[in-house]
Amino acid sequence: MRDIFTEIWATARRNKLRTALTGFSVAWGIFMLIFLLGAGNGLINAQMQSTDRYLASSMVAFGGRTSKPYSGLGSGRGISLREQDMATTDSVFAGVVGDVGAVYDHGGVTLSAGANYMAGQTLSGVYPVDRDINKTEVVEGRFINDIDMRERRKVAVISEDQARELWPHGGSPVGKYVKADGLMWRVVGVYRGDGMMKASDVYCPHATVCAIYSTDSRVGNIEFTFDGLETEQQNNDFEADYRAKLNLNHSAAPDDDNAVWLWNRFMDNIQMARGMGILRTALWVVGLLTLLSGVVGVSNIMLITVRERTREFGIRKAIGARPWSILRLIIIESVVMTTLFGYVGMLCGIAANEYMNATIGRTEVDTGLFKATMFVNPTVGVDVCIEATLVMVLAGTLAGLVPARRAARVRPIEALKEN
Repeated sequence: MRDIFTEIWATARRNKLRTALTGFSVAWGIFMLIFLLGAGNGLINAQMQSTDRYLASSMVAFGGRTSKPYSGLGSGRGISLREQDMATTDSVFAGVVGDVGAVYDHGGVTLSAGANYMAGQTLSGVYPVDRDINKTEVVEGRFINDIDMRERRKVAVISEDQARELWPHGGSPVGKYVKADGLMWRVVGVYRGDGMMKASDVYCPHATVCAIYSTDSRVGNIEFTFDGLETEQQNNDFEADYRAKLNLNHSAAPDDDNAVWLWNRFMDNIQMARGMGILRTALWVVGLLTLLSGVVGVSNIMLITVRERTREFGIRKAIGARPWSILRLIIIESVVMTTLFGYVGMLCGIAANEYMNATIGRTEVDTGLFKATMFVNPTVGVDVCIEATLVMVLAGTLAGLVPARRAARVRPIEALKEN
């Protein structure tokens, strides 16, 4: 076996250009497959991270504006969701709907603590379920609870950014007071913001905020969890039925989609998963085609190699070499070449993905609502890298098998006539 490897090395040294081209074809195919899959995984992971910001089995209802006349009333009427709509959500759809809450926002508030203040903040009246629906991470203290709601306490949960601005010298803000619109609110918790809109919200009990700012039973946006809606059709049917019931509460046409807007996070996830599946398939197709180009390159070069060495093989057979020894030599040469350069391509692809992860993978983009990472873990598993390399090795072996069989069958007298 050592003699075979020595001979392969000597052949490679005599044919540097041919060896380089063969190696480049193999390495480039492996590299592009791993690089493309890594970049695609980075995009997919970033999108999945964005959709994971909310509870998948949750829905939010927003008041809109009627787009068609109904029951003697014209179009263009503004719809504000009220307590009656919450009661409809909780009672009529009790078999599907779980926890029900609402969000009432009062913006343009200036927060202050001593000499420090922040303008343009929002008092957001929420129910305790809001923490689960929007996956709010409380890093200190607690979130709004049922007792706060029942007793209409003036308590607040502020963001880390607000805590740093109002108490720049450090220390826990829990138990301290902030002033907003002339009222003192006791801080009971601190949550982790997203660097954008969410970081400017001050979470307070919904009942307290509505008692202060809502004078006509408006509740803001209704949010709730649901269970049992597992298919796209079930979700569409529920949305149509739920919208019709809420529309009737406001004398709007049951089929008026603009009167009440629905944000169904489950449907968002279905559509996102479908899009990511298409993207993943496209990346695999492009990667495999690139890999195939490397296989074709190896095949062509192996054919040329056998053609150039026909006279050599004839001499080998003339002095007693068996067909199997020639066949084995060509196959081993093909395996060694594809394995060596496939490994080089694999290492380059992994290095490129790691570099992308360390640079672009940490770049944030401003979506207008929150900051999102462009790429999240743009890498591929070691198993994919090894499998791609093995595919190239197998393909290179098969590519060398066809010309090897032809070379092993050639008659010495015919081979010696070759120039």
